[in-house]
Amino acid sequence: MGYRVGVDVGGTFTDLLCVTPEGEVLLDKAPSTTEDQSVGVMNGLAQLAERVDLPLEEFCSQLEIVVHGTTVGDNTMIEMNGAETGLLVSKGHRDEIELRRGFKEEIWDPAFPAPAAIARRRARIPIPERLNYEGDVIEALDEEAVRRGVRRLEKLGVRSIAVMFLFSFVNPEHERRAAEIILEEFPDVERISLSHEVMPRGPEYERVSTTLVNAYIAPKIAKYINHLQTQLRTAGYAGQLLVMQSTGGVMPPDYVSRRAVSTLASGPTGGVMGAALAAGRAGVSDFVAMDMGGTSFDVCLVRDDRPEIKTDWIWRYRYYIGLPMVDVQSVGAGGGSIAYVDQGTLLVGPESAGSQPGPVCYGRGGTRPTVTDADVVLGYLPADGFAAGRMSLDIDGARKAIARDVGDPLGVDVIEAARGIARIVNANMANETRRILASHGADPAELSLIAYGGNGAVHAWAIAQELGIHRVLIPKGAPAFSALGVLVADYVIDQVRSYVAPLSHVNPQRLIDLRSALVGEVRREFEPAGLSDDLIDVDLYLQMCYQGQNFDMSIPLADGSGFDEDEMAELGELFHQHHEADRGFCFREQEPLVRGMRVVARGHTPKPDRFAELGTESDAESARIGTRTAYFGPEGLDVPVYDGSLLGVGAEIAGPALVQEPFTVVVLPPESTARVDADGNYVVEI
Repeated sequence: MGYRVGVDVGGTFTDLLCVTPEGEVLLDKAPSTTEDQSVGVMNGLAQLAERVDLPLEEFCSQLEIVVHGTTVGDNTMIEMNGAETGLLVSKGHRDEIELRRGFKEEIWDPAFPAPAAIARRRARIPIPERLNYEGDVIEALDEEAVRRGVRRLEKLGVRSIAVMFLFSFVNPEHERRAAEIILEEFPDVERISLSHEVMPRGPEYERVSTTLVNAYIAPKIAKYINHLQTQLRTAGYAGQLLVMQSTGGVMPPDYVSRRAVSTLASGPTGGVMGAALAAGRAGVSDFVAMDMGGTSFDVCLVRDDRPEIKTDWIWRYRYYIGLPMVDVQSVGAGGGSIAYVDQGTLLVGPESAGSQPGPVCYGRGGTRPTVTDADVVLGYLPADGFAAGRMSLDIDGARKAIARDVGDPLGVDVIEAARGIARIVNANMANETRRILASHGADPAELSLIAYGGNGAVHAWAIAQELGIHRVLIPKGAPAFSALGVLVADYVIDQVRSYVAPLSHVNPQRLIDLRSALVGEVRREFEPAGLSDDLIDVDLYLQMCYQGQNFDMSIPLADGSGFDEDEMAELGELFHQHHEADRGFCFREQEPLVRGMRVVARGHTPKPDRFAELGTESDAESARIGTRTAYFGPEGLDVPVYDGSLLGVGAEIAGPALVQEPFTVVVLPPESTARVDADGNYVVEI
C-alpha cells in the first residue's frame, strides 16, 4: 500500500492531506496559484515529499491514489471566461435559454440585466428536426442544416458546441448523428456536449442551461486536468487521478470530461463528506458543517448522517444546473475578506485579498485590512510560528492598516475597529447559516456545529454563540478537511432517466428496461475502478410528482420489482407519505405522475483509521507554552496558550484559552471547555 493524497484547491490556499503506508496522517498547505492551479498542487506535493524525507519523484512513484477537488469550473463561471460556445437546438427553441422559465432574481426591477450569455444568439443555430415524447421521429434531422450551422459556428470562432434536441433523452439518435457531423465538418472542435449525456431528462430549459454550462467550462477543466496529469506523470505518478463531484463522490477524468458541470462546488462538497464521516465516528448525526477558508464561508446541513442533496431548482452563477448537488451554500466571508468603510458604515467582504497579495499581516504586499488582520490584532493568531512555522505575521502592519481604513474613518481605536470587523463577519456567517437552517425547518439549538477550514477553528465559538449552538466539534485536521473529504469520498454515480406517464398508465416493461439500462451504465462506469461487487451499492428510485408540479420526489424501489398493479399502488401510497412528511401536505385523491427513474450508485473506497495525528499529553498543563493577550470583549485578557500537537486523548482545557495547531488556532472563549476525543476532535462545550 502506498501514499494516498487528497487535494483541495481553495481561493487562498491549496490544502493537502496524506495518509502514509503506516497510517500516519499528514496535512499541509501551499498558496494557491490562480493562474495555473496545478503549480500550487505540485508545490504542495513537494512539501509532503519533504515531510517524509523523499525526493518528489520517488514520493510520486509511491503514490497509490491522488484525489482532487478543483475550483476551475467555479472560477470560470465567476469570471465568465470559458470557451467560445455555440449551440445546435431544435427549431423553434433558439431562445429557450433567454426565457429562463420566466425566472428573475429581482422581480420588482424590470431593468435588472440578464446573465452574461454563454452562447450569443448568432451562435445559437436552430435545426429542423423533431421527436415526440416517446422518441418517435416526427421530422427527420436536417443534416444539411447541421453542416451549415457547424460551418457558421467555426467561422464565429466557436471552440465548444452544445447540442440540445427535444426528447433526445428518450431517443438520442439525432444528437448522436449531429455529433458525427460536427466532427466531420469541424474536426478541431475542443468539446461536444450532448444534452442526453449531460442531463438525460426534461424539461428543455433546464437541459439546455445545464448543457451550455457544461460546454462552456469543459475545455478549461479538461485542459487543467490533462495538464495536471502530465505533471504528475512527469513526476513519477503512475496511478489514476480521481476528481471530486458536486454529488459528493469521485470519478475518473474520462467520466468528468463528459459531465464537467458536475465539478462545480466540488471542493466545498469534499469538506461536507469529510465532516459527515468524522461526525459519524464521534456519534453526532445532526449538525451544521461550516467551512471558513481564506476566501469563502461554506455551510451545509447534515441530518441522520446524510448531507442535504438538492435535486431541483439549483442555480449557480445565474444559470440552472440540472444535476443533484450536495446543498452547500457559500458567501464571501473568509480570512481574506477585506474590511472597509462606506458612507460611515463598516462592511466586510465579499471582496477577498486571496493568497496574493493576501492580508497585510502576511507581508506579501497586501495593503487593505482583512479578517485575518483583525484576528491577529485581537490576539487570536500568533505572531511567530504561523503556518507550521513557515510564516511570521506582521502585527504592526495589520494594526496600521486597520487604524487607517477602519478606525480613523469611524473614530474608534484599533482594538474596537478590529472587534467590529470580527463581529460583522461572524454575524454575516451566522445569518447565512440561520437562513439555510430555516429553509429546512431546522432549529440550530438542536444541532451541533462542525467547524473546519483554516479559519473555522478561530471563529466557530462566535458563530455558535450567535446561533445558540452549545456543542462544537473541531477536528485536528480541520485546516485541510476538504482535502480529507475528497480523499475519503466514494465513487458516486447519480443519474436520472426520464419516462413520463400517470401512475395507472405506466408500462411495466418500460420501467424494467430503464432499470436494466441504468444498472448496466453503472457497471460500465465503475469497471475502470476495478471495484468488486461487494464494494458497490446501487439504490434505485422512481421519480414522482403531482400533476402540475415542477419538482419530483425520489421514492425508493424494492429490489427486483416487477412493477405490477399492486406494487405500483404501494409506490403511489409511499409517494403520498413522503410528500406529506417532506412538504407538509398530500393529495391522496390525486393520481401521481411518474417522471422517470433515478440511480444512486456508490463504490466504496478505503477510509483512514484516524484523521489526524494525536499527541501524548492527556494533562493539558504539560502542553502549555505561555500566555497571550486576546480580546473577547472591550478589555484584553491574558489567556493561556497550548501546543495542540502535544495534546492527546482526554486532555481538557477551560476557556478562555488558545490552542495552537500547525495551521490554525482553536479559540476558546470564557465559560467554555474543550476535550480531545479518541478520534482527534476538540469537543467544545459553550
